[in-house]
Amino acid sequence: MNRLQKNFFIRDVLEVAPDLLGKYLVRKFEDNRIEKYLITEVEAYRGEKDLACHASKGRTPRTEIMYHEGGHIYVYLVYGMYWMLNFVTAEKDTPQAVLIRGIKGFDGPGKLTKNLFIDKSFYGEDLNTSNRLWIENGLKSSDIEFKTTPRIGIDYAGEIYKNKLWRFIFDD
Repeated sequence: MNRLQKNFFIRDVLEVAPDLLGKYLVRKFEDNRIEKYLITEVEAYRGEKDLACHASKGRTPRTEIMYHEGGHIYVYLVYGMYWMLNFVTAEKDTPQAVLIRGIKGFDGPGKLTKNLFIDKSFYGEDLNTSNRLWIENGLKSSDIEFKTTPRIGIDYAGEIYKNKLWRFIFDD
């Protein structure tokens, strides 16, 4: 198994996010079936100063896991129906996370979590020890070309933060 180790995640989100492209999101389902999905799209959320980041409102019960060291899972519900899958990055007390927006076969973060049966029970899980979800090495970084665009659905964050080119897309 090529599971990524904790030190991969204990870096700035703007390093981790593009480095996740081409890696495999591995899901072990309740029937013990293991599936691997190539990560194709992510967004970076960079701490309390980033007005699009949940941590911009400070430490709350919802964002608590973002204040742990990198390598933990942060999930939250949007529109009362879609779970969003994020991976915490950076050092302890530096709240940053990468939203997994797309994997090969499933475009859109809501479709991804629905089809992979990811819900609130994953909140806080450690990617290094989880038996249900982890990240493995995938394509060589030299084989990956990606583009950057503004993040999606964050108009509330104001001109500066809604226009940051912190969405990374790998079109294999």
